[in-house]
Amino acid sequence: MPDRLSNEERMLLMRIARQAITEAVHNQPQTLLRMENLPAALRELGASFVTLTIKGRLRGCIGSLEAYQPLALDVQTRAAQAATEDYRFPPISVLELPSIHIEISRLTPPVPLPYSTPEELPHLLHPHEDGVILQSGRHRATYLPQVWDQIPDPKDFLSELCQKMGARADLWQKTLFDVSIYHVEEFEE
Repeated sequence: MPDRLSNEERMLLMRIARQAITEAVHNQPQTLLRMENLPAALRELGASFVTLTIKGRLRGCIGSLEAYQPLALDVQTRAAQAATEDYRFPPISVLELPSIHIEISRLTPPVPLPYSTPEELPHLLHPHEDGVILQSGRHRATYLPQVWDQIPDPKDFLSELCQKMGARADLWQKTLFDVSIYHVEEFEE
């Protein structure tokens, strides 16, 4: 992980995310971030996921795997999308806004994980450390390292990831995927 963010930088990203969610829920345009006023770490290219929960239950989660815009802008974009565009949930309502809990994950660049046989793959993963990307052609799915808390067994983790990408749960046992791993710096309100 590049240098960890300071507490002030984290708090600033939380404020940006909260404002983006509020503006998105109220159908207002996103505030234009003044990059020159932001700390250097937030102006650097960064990839993030923003996870929204209410009373511990997932309410939206959207992110990017590759860094192509400043981290502050990526967090702003992902927060608004998590609030209104996660296909698994209806858009967050104005009444839900006070109950929304925000978690931000800043991602390292994905690194390919070479392996030779399907049996080998679960043993190469580091639970609670590795975010995992499975890809086959145009189909791709990822789980953040935090998902290991719900799915601690690597075989189950891979099966669930296959299903997330629209494949049969046992497909990882029958074929070689393009697999990449990444790590996150995670912080929440």
